[in-house]
Amino acid sequence: MRKTILLLLFVIGLPFISEARQADITPATIRAKLREIMHAHVHHKELTEELAIRSVKNYLEILDPSKTYFIYPEVEHWINLSKENSQEVLAEFNGKEFTIFFDIHEKMVEAIERRGRFEEELRGQALVEDVNPKDFRDLDWARDEEELKTRIAGIRSLQLEALEELDMETKELSLQRIDKRRQGFEEEFLEKDMLERQRFILANILKATASALDSHTAYFTPSEAQQFMIHVQQRLFGIGVQLRDDISGFSVVKIIEGGPSFEQSGLLVKDRIIAVDGVPVVGMDIVDAVELIRGEAGIPVKLKVLRDVTAEDGTKTTETVDVKIVRGEVVLKESRIESEVEPYGDGVIARIHLFSFYQDPHNSSASDLAQEIRSIREKHKLKGIILDLRFNSGGMLPQAVAVTGLFISKGIVVSIKDDTGRIQHLRDTDGETEWDGPLIVLLNRASASASEIVAQTLQDYGRALIVGDDTSFGKGTYQTFTLNSQAVNGVNPQGEYKVTRGRYYTVSGRSPQLTGVISDVVVPSYLSAVDIGERFAKFPLENDEIAPNFDDKLEDLSIFHGREFLKLYRFGLQQPTNRYTQYIERLKENSLLRVEKNTNYQTFLKELTKEEPDEEEPADFGTNDLQLQEAYNIMKDLVLLLS
Repeated sequence: MRKTILLLLFVIGLPFISEARQADITPATIRAKLREIMHAHVHHKELTEELAIRSVKNYLEILDPSKTYFIYPEVEHWINLSKENSQEVLAEFNGKEFTIFFDIHEKMVEAIERRGRFEEELRGQALVEDVNPKDFRDLDWARDEEELKTRIAGIRSLQLEALEELDMETKELSLQRIDKRRQGFEEEFLEKDMLERQRFILANILKATASALDSHTAYFTPSEAQQFMIHVQQRLFGIGVQLRDDISGFSVVKIIEGGPSFEQSGLLVKDRIIAVDGVPVVGMDIVDAVELIRGEAGIPVKLKVLRDVTAEDGTKTTETVDVKIVRGEVVLKESRIESEVEPYGDGVIARIHLFSFYQDPHNSSASDLAQEIRSIREKHKLKGIILDLRFNSGGMLPQAVAVTGLFISKGIVVSIKDDTGRIQHLRDTDGETEWDGPLIVLLNRASASASEIVAQTLQDYGRALIVGDDTSFGKGTYQTFTLNSQAVNGVNPQGEYKVTRGRYYTVSGRSPQLTGVISDVVVPSYLSAVDIGERFAKFPLENDEIAPNFDDKLEDLSIFHGREFLKLYRFGLQQPTNRYTQYIERLKENSLLRVEKNTNYQTFLKELTKEEPDEEEPADFGTNDLQLQEAYNIMKDLVLLLS
């Protein structure tokens, strides 16, 4: 029997979505996987009628997320399942039949054929005028075929309108990409191999049912599981390039610094890859092409590329070039951390942007952040740090603890309560800090999970001032991710899953679940007008609290270990401080006054109050980042007030 282990490096980021690739699963697998998931889940321990209803609705959303295939009469029966029907779904799970889901799939096949007819009929027709992109938000199912066709025509008109400024060749290429993307989506539903089609349907059933438990429990196909770990670790093994599907090959748009293609000569930006190890990739899905290129470190990959060459006389030709690159580790540094400094008085204020909480055998968010702080202190007189966690959606829970530990001496950082009600405290114990001076944590509504642990714990201890949007995302749950230790590349061929095991709480006993971290000084960004956050998610868990744990008595440890450890641990515990409290009102007043006098900021705020704000982030309004600029101003005030 294969041994399946749970990663103790808890995954607490936001959901990661990738394209599906088939898992080696059977109807019997579904029940076994769901039994495993629900055994570990914080709340749902068995499949109920309510979960069955959610699963069917989720399945419909997976098949037609854009609401451009089904019409309401076709799905009405499944959307409004009766008690009898929901019991039937439950019986099918127990009997491993899944007839309802297979019926929905067959209806989707018919809908794809209809969509193809509509696309052909609309090709060459005049554009629909005065189409508003906002009309396509939060769509419900079209009432009939005529409304569906009108919807598809509107979407196509918006796409064509967006391409009007391009030259004919680029426009045609873009249209081909659009069609290819749709056809690629449809091909999996139309799979001729019935075993592969069954696996595809079963994987979608598992996805629909897992996500019915809560917003963050999810099933991953093997391909998605690999992508998920790349997302968490921000590292992979391959050649280190970014590709774009150009129909006639995959163009190299970027060569990642430090990666194999950067270190080894041969591949150039704008090269078009047309074959990998002798396998033609023209017309192949980009995910499949990337999987061919990736591989074990130290193993070479042979690429056949088309390269545009300009002669001395200006003549342009295209030549075929064979390139051999030895695969290696690729660290996505630009998705990890960056820093900058702004002069202030006789020193600088540092802004360090941490994009995720990552860990691999060589690097981690905490070690890289510590190195950034040391490097800045070596070069400058450091006055204060702005830890920028905007858009940081989480990552590894131990890294949240380690990052927090850079700014406190020692103590509880976060507590987790699992499905049994057992509470475990995660502590920083080294007694050392990398920075004990003025500290601001900058958040927005997209800051989630591990970001919220760091921010709220530092706020609890009084070590940091929280600045930014009114609240953060509000994800106060933690998940574990399964890995099969015996499977090829560490991934179970039946797929993996991520399951919500419980909630987390900062040292004050509060959980940011649903509420988010509340900013001390509110400085709005464009996300302030966007409905984003856990409270807007499907099936979120409720908020909860536990007792504060500033006075850590090690009650979660064994008596022997607790007693011995307590002698050393309790010396030098981080104590809560009101160091910033007395200045918060003054800082708020100063910030509000600056914002009121800032014409650009006022224009920006008026944009946010529009009944229908622009879909994209508003214009620069005189600066690239008004929120960050004000955070710098608040830090300058804070440094002055503390001096």
